[in-house]
Amino acid sequence: MICPVFKREFLGYFRSPVAYVFLIVFLVASVGLAFFIGNFFKNNTASLESYFMFLPWLLLFFAPAAGMRLWAEEKRSGTLELLFTLPITTLQAVAGKFLAAWAFLSLAILLSFPMAITVGYLGDPDWGVIASSYLGAVLMAGGYLGICSLTSALTRNQVISFVLSVIICLVLVLLGWSVFNGALGSFLPVQAVDFVANCGFIPHFDPFTKGIIDPKDLIYFLSLMGFTLFLNVIVLER
Repeated sequence: MICPVFKREFLGYFRSPVAYVFLIVFLVASVGLAFFIGNFFKNNTASLESYFMFLPWLLLFFAPAAGMRLWAEEKRSGTLELLFTLPITTLQAVAGKFLAAWAFLSLAILLSFPMAITVGYLGDPDWGVIASSYLGAVLMAGGYLGICSLTSALTRNQVISFVLSVIICLVLVLLGWSVFNGALGSFLPVQAVDFVANCGFIPHFDPFTKGIIDPKDLIYFLSLMGFTLFLNVIVLER
């Protein structure tokens, strides 16, 4: 029974022009940053490194924007009770909604693929690295959305859900940011800094952008999704 929920939620995104605006703005922002800030053409390398380096920071805002309505809107409009009158479990409802949001955000990321085609035309890129980078980006988006789905279940106000999601995700991004860890290293032991860094998004995303698919990075993102969705179910069943 996950499929009906997935279909209802995914198609629901496109019943409003907001979804198309979201996709366009995300594409323009991500590609624009790669071209103008990341010096896409000046790097003289056939890679999408300049695109993926900004993605954790972009998703920090776009993932909460995509996920804030998942449960908050259902609560606000009073359709949450109607949803649970269907012959589905809470887990199926949570999974269906999450997968729909994940598919939508993954679509936003994959719309940048013409950049990869451009790189292939201009040079000889490592397509394995590009593929693993997109895989990492999709997994990271799932990690963000797991958090966003949970915060959306905690409130009926989409703005509150958005703000909570941004704060939590910002913490996880900063934990893995080398600049932040360098500052921590000035007063924390190396072991503590390494532990903190391993809790963040970036150290688990960076290997994908280098063509390295490490099981521990897969486990990190999948575990984060599983844990947040488990908490999501508990919150809704309270």
